[in-house]
Amino acid sequence: MHTVVVGTAGTSGRDVVAVARGLARVELGAEALGAMAAAREVVEALAAKPEPVYGVSTGFGALATRHIGQDLRTQLQRNIVRSHAAGMGPRVEREVVRALMFLRLKTVASGRTGVRPQIAQTMADVLNARITPVVHEFGSLGCSGDLAPLSHCALTLMGEGDAEGPDGTVAPAGELLAAHGIAPVELREKEGLALLNGTDGMLGMLVMAIADLRRLYTSADITAALSLEALLGTAKVLAPELHAIRPHPGQGVSAANMLRVLAGSGLTGHFQQDEAPRVQDAYSVRCAPQVAGAGRDTLEYADIVAGRELASAVDNPVVLPDGRVESNGNFHGAPVAYVLDFLAIAAADLGSIAERRTDRLLDKNRSHGLPPFLADDPGVDSGLMIAQYTQAALVSEMKRLAVPASVDSIPSSAMQEDHVSMGWSAARKLRTAVDHLTRVIAVELYAATRAIELREGLTPAPASRAAIDALRAAGVQGPGPDRFLAPDLAAADAFVREGGLIAAVEPVTGPLA
Repeated sequence: MHTVVVGTAGTSGRDVVAVARGLARVELGAEALGAMAAAREVVEALAAKPEPVYGVSTGFGALATRHIGQDLRTQLQRNIVRSHAAGMGPRVEREVVRALMFLRLKTVASGRTGVRPQIAQTMADVLNARITPVVHEFGSLGCSGDLAPLSHCALTLMGEGDAEGPDGTVAPAGELLAAHGIAPVELREKEGLALLNGTDGMLGMLVMAIADLRRLYTSADITAALSLEALLGTAKVLAPELHAIRPHPGQGVSAANMLRVLAGSGLTGHFQQDEAPRVQDAYSVRCAPQVAGAGRDTLEYADIVAGRELASAVDNPVVLPDGRVESNGNFHGAPVAYVLDFLAIAAADLGSIAERRTDRLLDKNRSHGLPPFLADDPGVDSGLMIAQYTQAALVSEMKRLAVPASVDSIPSSAMQEDHVSMGWSAARKLRTAVDHLTRVIAVELYAATRAIELREGLTPAPASRAAIDALRAAGVQGPGPDRFLAPDLAAADAFVREGGLIAAVEPVTGPLA
């Protein structure tokens, strides 16, 4: 475990993943502490003036026209947290909540919010104590920030509401803070608002999806290569010179990955063995680099957007370097929402082409000599028939999840917030799509490795052999009579999800992109 030091210049996707999933410790850098103290002085000077300042001495949203006297400002900040902690539905995963909290801390540490350093330190202390606020599925429209999710996190800082302790037990937040020696915070001018006003939930889910999809795109290149091999396809379509004349970067990367996996294969290019010799492979085989490559390029664009957002200070109002405190619309989630939707579309297409290859492996009329459904005794055995049904059901769901959330908007706050991004919803469905894609790739892997082992007398590529051996060592059985299939599929899913497929082939191929 390493320590992530939070400064004023934002953070990296790697640090987000380390804190969210790796439970890395968080520390505040000296520069951040100084910047927060300086910004706080500006806010306190404005709070002492008779003129109303939004977020400091006024109500919020459609209620911003009311000037709030000093005697009610602590109550104002406490009330906004309590009233906005209005989420409903299932609990959000721990890693999402930790990412959400860490990214809010990142903005607070920028010195652009006017929050006192001690509030930021409490946020870090809660993360380091592995206390996770209970956050619910519904409550964010992706504009004015992920309001309800962030409010539930802020409520924990106040010692209110429920949270999950490091042992996974849900308890009153005040009890968990006390058990770890953390004093609840008392929020002052602007602080309640500043803890709620960010794209942190959708951004955290985007960052983790990018990390997962990088692994899955490499895994999909491997399974596509295995399917090509099992179908006795040709690797000639992967030649670098063919991809150089259509220079989409991702396409070239995927083709190169597949070519390295297939190096030394004794199965590729056996068109002449067919009763009806082929001239070309089917699109799902031949165009694998083009489809996966387009997804890779979409992923790179998403990473650019995530990087910009990770470097941002998202709050309203903000304290500018010249001391001005200005309202703005930087909390709008459109940039993040769009790429979340783009990735769901790309993931659905990658799943779709993988399912088509699996179906081809199981169809005796298109598999070029393989037994129907890769069954041991077709008719007595059904082989992988229903494994493909499961894969098809997952792909169908992914297509529904690819319908963009960001094209929707539903007005709120008495029409003050009359155009919202729905970025949180885009992020939630992308998480499901990524989960489904992992299973889809696992089914293709299961089918392709079985098919390769059924090609008696032909020698697979060394990388393919390594993948098969590692999969079998992970508990996924090879060809044979019908058996209870769900445990094999679950083991294949875990193998792909945990990076086992990539780890198995890279000692042979070298690092894959």
